[in-house]
Amino acid sequence: MRWFRLLVVGHGISAYGSYLNMVALNLFVYQEAGSALAAGLFMALRLATSVVSGFVSGWLVTRFDRKRLMVGADLTQAAVLVAVLLAPSGSRLSLLYGAAVATGFCSTLSQVALRSSVPEIVGADLRARANGLLVTWRSLAMIAGFASAGVVISEFDYATAFALDAATFVISAINLSLLPIRTRAGPDAVEPDSAGADSAAGGGPSNGGPSNDGRLRAFVLLRAMPLVAVMIGIRAVDGLGSSSHNVALPVYSSALDPSHPAVFVSQFWATWAVGNIVAQQICGRLARRAGRTPGERAFALGACVMSAAFILVFSGLPTPLAVTVALIAGMADGFTEIAYVSRLQEAPDHHRGRLFGLSASAENGGFGLGMIVSAAALDHFSPLGVVGAFHGVAIALCAGFLVALTVVGRRRPKTGKRWNATADTAIPSGETDAAVGGKT
Repeated sequence: MRWFRLLVVGHGISAYGSYLNMVALNLFVYQEAGSALAAGLFMALRLATSVVSGFVSGWLVTRFDRKRLMVGADLTQAAVLVAVLLAPSGSRLSLLYGAAVATGFCSTLSQVALRSSVPEIVGADLRARANGLLVTWRSLAMIAGFASAGVVISEFDYATAFALDAATFVISAINLSLLPIRTRAGPDAVEPDSAGADSAAGGGPSNGGPSNDGRLRAFVLLRAMPLVAVMIGIRAVDGLGSSSHNVALPVYSSALDPSHPAVFVSQFWATWAVGNIVAQQICGRLARRAGRTPGERAFALGACVMSAAFILVFSGLPTPLAVTVALIAGMADGFTEIAYVSRLQEAPDHHRGRLFGLSASAENGGFGLGMIVSAAALDHFSPLGVVGAFHGVAIALCAGFLVALTVVGRRRPKTGKRWNATADTAIPSGETDAAVGGKT
């Protein structure tokens, strides 16, 4: 865990840069173009790239060294920011749209590569604690990045913000390149580019690149892993819910205190971050004490509590009580993510990259769609109505999942078979994960 803690610190620094440049780049596009439409197109392009790049990232982290991919992603983002900083004013706008594609792709690639690598870096038994550390540092980075963006831009200028962004990515890349860590199970874990491998996964002959058949392997894999498939679907719906409270929060805060609309927003996110940290501590201790990580039921229950808490925040509670509920939402949010990521990390190394790539596309797609729909809905309905509807769908889906888990658990064979956590099916104890297109 010592090397992993150093990795987490470096990742937290680059995450700070990511959240800082979200604000800085969006504002800079608006200033350069003088149009809200241009800023909206920039955000849409960046989000669309994040959705599409999930599939490509899954293919890349399956075949290439993940540590090098993460270092390359950090250095690419740094280079893009420097290019924007040095570009003449006449060509900056077109370059900014290129930056949206580069930063959207690189951030997704880094996330997929890191999540896929955690079990190999720290060991399967410590992955819940490791995921908790990542959740904590990312939450702190988000708060620091969003909070400091306005100060950096107003007190200095955009050039300073871009230079600071680039520096965070360079620091992360140097830190990661110096760490003596292994990010995959070994040479045998690399999925071979062969017709046989493609056929085993339900694809056709490989041409050495992310072909259509290759991209379909992730979906073929999910057919053999129905519980994981449902969990990824729930995360996509959670993305819809998350977008609704992100969009509704400024509206609700303005209604609470029109003269100081930022107060409740700041209180909410600060308390939410504290909840994430508390969740990391609880998950780490439970994992050590119980000797196992949270499973599907814990994930579904946590998602229900999280969505219910987010709905209550907008129900008109007194501010102290609303902030307390925000703390619960943060705890449930952090716990749910740790349970979800840890569950996907149970997959064999040669499947893990594709699963996390598909997960990234689902999560980003749900969040992006929710941003559009919830923003339109807020013109006609109250924040409570919009947030309640979006998070209510997530609660209903999780409740159905819990019922299904109970039914499956009762039907599970008691003897003569073992439960394969990867395939989500009961298979004879002599068989291997080749049943899902894997290796012996």
